[in-house]
Amino acid sequence: MRAERNRVTRLPKATDGESFENRFADLAGEAWNELPLPVRRRFSRHLGEGERVIYLGEVAHTRLSRTGWLVAQVARIVGAPLPLERSERMAVSVLVTGCERLGGQLWTRIYDRAHGFPQVIQSVKRFGGATGLEEMVGCGVGMRLKLSVRERALVFRSAGYFLRCFGIELSLPLWMTPGVIEVVHREESCGRFSFSLSVEHAWAGHIIDQVAFFREDSHDH
Repeated sequence: MRAERNRVTRLPKATDGESFENRFADLAGEAWNELPLPVRRRFSRHLGEGERVIYLGEVAHTRLSRTGWLVAQVARIVGAPLPLERSERMAVSVLVTGCERLGGQLWTRIYDRAHGFPQVIQSVKRFGGATGLEEMVGCGVGMRLKLSVRERALVFRSAGYFLRCFGIELSLPLWMTPGVIEVVHREESCGRFSFSLSVEHAWAGHIIDQVAFFREDSHDH
């Protein structure tokens, strides 16, 4: 009976042809069952090579301390993966594309800005490594991610950074990293969901905070 209670709930192949996978569910373990069904479906959807899903939304706020702003500018070296400026109520879109040749999913985030061109952030969520999940940005830099469930939300938390080049992986020292990055995905009301980003620097404390709300673009399948 205990084995039955501890089993992770699987999502079967949908009748409309949409298929599901269990890689995120396996990483979250038994706590996966605590998530709302829309969250489980969202992160169980299998995207084959080139298949995509689009999320459209709005950044409620982006807050950066002075250290956070400086860290974000330095991170331009590896593709500017952190928000570059403080903002309120800016449009954002996220395109998730199946990319098995890179080991997982390509995430492209497009953030509107008050001035100049939008900020485009690309990263690959790759299933592998010491924690089972990695996020790669430019120049071979990546972070290991631990997946967990907290208060019915899906939490991605960094567990160390590395540089991978020519088949060699080197762990990056603390002073070369932005700190602990945490992204929380939560189901909201009226069909919306949120992604909340926070960065905790080892010496400067809380340096970056961003909250954005989304809906799935139902016209793109």
